[in-house]
Amino acid sequence: MKKTHKNDKYTSARPNWAAAALALGALAPIEEGFAQVAPTYLATLPEARWQYSASIYAYLPSVSGTSSFPADSGGTSLNLSGRVLDGLKLFAMGTFGAHNGTWGVFTDVVYLEFEGSRSGSRDFTIGNVGLPADASATFDWDLKGWVWTLAGDYRVHSDRSFTIDVLAGTRLLDIRQSLKWNIAGSIGPLDPAARSGESNESHSAFDAIIGVKGRYGFGANREWAVPFYLDVGTGQSKSTVQTAAGLAYAFKWGELSAMWRYLGYHNKSGKNLEEISFSGPLVGATFRW
Repeated sequence: MKKTHKNDKYTSARPNWAAAALALGALAPIEEGFAQVAPTYLATLPEARWQYSASIYAYLPSVSGTSSFPADSGGTSLNLSGRVLDGLKLFAMGTFGAHNGTWGVFTDVVYLEFEGSRSGSRDFTIGNVGLPADASATFDWDLKGWVWTLAGDYRVHSDRSFTIDVLAGTRLLDIRQSLKWNIAGSIGPLDPAARSGESNESHSAFDAIIGVKGRYGFGANREWAVPFYLDVGTGQSKSTVQTAAGLAYAFKWGELSAMWRYLGYHNKSGKNLEEISFSGPLVGATFRW
């Protein structure tokens, strides 16, 4: 029996490093990390002229969360949590930033695809209870998602070693999941006709965000730097937070960066996608002009 619905959620996964190496990235200021992290490399004493940033980078996140998939006409749901998504299939991401004096703007887009398959798994719960002792499930799970941020920023502090910008803007999350399952053994409260089936869920949330970003430079010529980024938000989501920090080294053409980046969402009650988070290393090269 096949079912299709709207709404979503997912779980944890380790990325496929080989697939990630083939990632498509463009226009992303590495100094501040993952999806939506704006440039902080601009001159510490900004001039009243336009300055731009673009980066190529690879982000290799794991995914964690909890998803609920309606499974029968009586309202019984299949719930997944834990480490289910096997690997990162594809990602494409990029950011572009521009500054004029103390004012700036940036936009960032990230696209991710994960997939997972299990045989004889007990990562399911049916309704609010776990699988019966003599039951197991086989399933295929696919997740695709976009995260898009658009924000403006204002530089509140600038000297040779330290810059701080405050920012405000919006972030859009758009996720689609597909689950195919087959349950062997006892199936508890689930309609026997739904022992096997398919459910497609989607979830989107548009939130307002505020935050801070900056960098601390050190070394003889300030060639080393510690970039950082933090934003929080709410709106259609109950809450969202993104943070990133790491280490960067400057060259004449730009700089190389390595960071850790986290993005998390908690949704309002009644949503099939209760919560989701991405976290992992980010490496890349930033160009500026």
